[in-house]
Amino acid sequence: MSTQAADVPHPSLSRPLADQHGHPHLFHSLYHKTNSVLSLSADEKYVYSGSQGDDVLVWDKSTFSLKTTLRGHTGSVLALEYASERKWLFSASGDSTIRVWSTETHAPLFILHPHFDTDAGDLFSLAWSSSSSTLYFGCQNTSLQWFTFLPNLGHPPHQQGAPTHQQVLDKALQEAGIASGTATPRRVHKFFDSYPQYTRKPADLEARNPTASSSPSPGLTTPATGGTCLLQPNVQIPLAIIQIPPKNVIWSAHYGYVYCMALSPSIREGSDDQGGIGSSLRLVTGSGDATVKVWDVNSAVPSLQHTFDCGEGAVLAVVVRGDTVYAGCQDGYVKVLDLETRTLVRTIIVNENIDILSLSMLQSDLYTCSANGQVQRFSATFDLTASWPAHSGIILSSIITHVKLSSGKGGRGKAVLVTGANDDFIKQPDIEELQRIGPESQPDLSDDILVYALSKFISIPSVSGCLSYREHCRQAAIWLRKCLSQLGAEASLLPTGDTTNPLVLATFRGTQNKRKARRVLVYGHYDVIPASPKGWSSDPFTLYALNGYLYGRGVTDNKGPIMAIACAAAALLRRRALDVDLVMLIEGEEEAGSKHFAQTVKQHKETIGPIDAILVSNSTWISESTPCITYGLRGVVHCQVKISSGGPDLHSGVDGGAAREPMMDIMKLLGTLVDDQQKVTIPSFYDDVRPLTAEERQLFKVLSGVTQTPASSLSAKWREPSLTIHEIEVSGPKNSTVIPSTVQARLSLRIVPDQDVEEICASLQDHLKSKFGDMQSRNTLEINISHTADWWLGNLDDPWFAALESAIRDEWGVEPLRIREGGSIPSVPYLEKEFSCHALHLPMGQSTDQAHLPNERMSLCNLQKGQAVVERFLTSVKDL
Repeated sequence: MSTQAADVPHPSLSRPLADQHGHPHLFHSLYHKTNSVLSLSADEKYVYSGSQGDDVLVWDKSTFSLKTTLRGHTGSVLALEYASERKWLFSASGDSTIRVWSTETHAPLFILHPHFDTDAGDLFSLAWSSSSSTLYFGCQNTSLQWFTFLPNLGHPPHQQGAPTHQQVLDKALQEAGIASGTATPRRVHKFFDSYPQYTRKPADLEARNPTASSSPSPGLTTPATGGTCLLQPNVQIPLAIIQIPPKNVIWSAHYGYVYCMALSPSIREGSDDQGGIGSSLRLVTGSGDATVKVWDVNSAVPSLQHTFDCGEGAVLAVVVRGDTVYAGCQDGYVKVLDLETRTLVRTIIVNENIDILSLSMLQSDLYTCSANGQVQRFSATFDLTASWPAHSGIILSSIITHVKLSSGKGGRGKAVLVTGANDDFIKQPDIEELQRIGPESQPDLSDDILVYALSKFISIPSVSGCLSYREHCRQAAIWLRKCLSQLGAEASLLPTGDTTNPLVLATFRGTQNKRKARRVLVYGHYDVIPASPKGWSSDPFTLYALNGYLYGRGVTDNKGPIMAIACAAAALLRRRALDVDLVMLIEGEEEAGSKHFAQTVKQHKETIGPIDAILVSNSTWISESTPCITYGLRGVVHCQVKISSGGPDLHSGVDGGAAREPMMDIMKLLGTLVDDQQKVTIPSFYDDVRPLTAEERQLFKVLSGVTQTPASSLSAKWREPSLTIHEIEVSGPKNSTVIPSTVQARLSLRIVPDQDVEEICASLQDHLKSKFGDMQSRNTLEINISHTADWWLGNLDDPWFAALESAIRDEWGVEPLRIREGGSIPSVPYLEKEFSCHALHLPMGQSTDQAHLPNERMSLCNLQKGQAVVERFLTSVKDL
């Protein structure tokens, strides 16, 4: 790699509206293996995806992770519809059923069956009318059917807060017109001898003739599952089974499958002032017969008002805005239809002969989703204003929803286009930013600043200890200084030497008043270890979001926590709620031994100023789900032991047996450092080790239950000293016939309270020299202590510790686990001594974050909550 100027991201934190190709920014992807996304819906908290694998997947909007799975269907989930006022989700399937789910408890409420005198086949489309409490659905057998629930009864007057599970169920039964504890029986279909222990054979959409009048798009693929009877495991029993009566059926509503439907907005349906149809509610349906039909649904039975002929291709998607219908067709065209004049207003050629399988609208912009994976945006004047490849497969579904991107208070929802495809991905591009493209546009700087800034930070390969990356490290320091300055800090670089990376010093000033503000020092590091592409599923230096996790080198160690803390300070500044000074001291040599760190801090101690407490976030939890607070680290002594003959390398076939081999000496010498139980044999090594207390023994017992690790193992890793031999190097070509003239071993000692690092270093060297002398070897011994770091133990009775522990508890809603770690952070005990104050350690990541390994990652939820914890902590310590 060149040592010339590195490619670094632009320092501005103002997001561009699109990338260099004019594409919107993809801020998250969701993935579920071998599950084509056939349908989508969303409420305030979740995105729901209907899969080819019979399930409805529930994705958390705030964490972008899979919340739960709704099971019960025995065919592909072809349509989803959300009833906001009921908190219900409807799912229609190839098993010829509609299931109704509570979006509050995710429990099944009802099963709706089409009229049993006909085999309705696949149920392709759904539409819910909140004004009439009616669900409409379109069937493979060309019928249009519906069911009307009782009016929304609301929550009981005595209820406070969210309803209980039983209240949700009882209310649902009432609104379905069913007494609690009863069910409406379903007459067994004449072609089946049992219910519900069967699996219908869903329509094989891929195999159908796309030119037939009742055929679907060849882009929709649902493999046949056969007609065998299958029991469904882990399926909750619904409250009731509802049978559609014959009066609620329009036979042959179309001459083809009823693929899509939408209700025309009106005042009663909560539309904007573009309604155009007044209070008249109309249902628009599209079909494989290449027509769009408009139905008056203001009476008990829908009546046909008008039929639009869209040409030869099937109508696969419809969306309505005001009195305008947009119909996406199999031939790659969008037909723009006027309900008021009943005319074809315009034909938009999207992609000729490429099916348009889904349409969505945001304000006056139309988004088309095609079978080639392309999304295109058209303005109200039908101009193409954006186009980008969204998927590597066929886009099967799309919706517009809002996602709250900010973890802090007052964050607003941002509009996103959610698309699903047969590549098993759900993509969420930021179309709200894309909408504001224009000469005067300037994107918002607040909502997604944490992830956006982190993506820039990760893109700089700031690998320390490597000459070819030195310029990248310098550029990372420069970028970080500019970033922290834009967030509101006074920032500068502190040089550490000609060949080492600078420190970044940034101070967020708290509210100035008569009382002197408390000052908290945050220590972190911007350098990372190397990341070979081997073993990574994505570019290690490109932040990649997948299933609620952010992937990239340094995302958990330590760039993610640094940005979370900086954004916490910036958020408090914006709210005028930062009442302490937050001083960030970020080094660039931590992974290479923190060379010159202490010297530089001493030199600039006056500039840094007095410090009341130190905050570190450079580790992970011991589990996936329970937050932790770290109160102890082991120290370390790194040592190199070299034995040399003083002569050249020799041939074992010539000199073997006659030469005193350095390899033999070093193996024997290293063997004197431990006994058969791996206990260190250096004299007096364990004399000063602090005994295990009863409180610690009980704590390790609790943690053992959490981690499923023996308490003795946790104690050995966290609070007992150890010795490790890391590698042995030899001179010469490393051929099996060569006797190396020089052999060097690298080893380390981990030390714990109350061992003295200098005494341990002296004892180690004395022991090695003594044992080597006993060997009476002609070879020479060299010992080099290359690096040391003292152990650290926090003060559990300190009010600062109590404040941080409370902040974690309040944000996560659970008691954090108190843990220690077997690793070392040299700068923590040094800073404690230098500034005469206590240090605190807040781990943000999970135990599976893969720090220093391929596919290093961090949960987006942990990152956002980490920022929130820091905000709580800084707010609470102003009076300490």
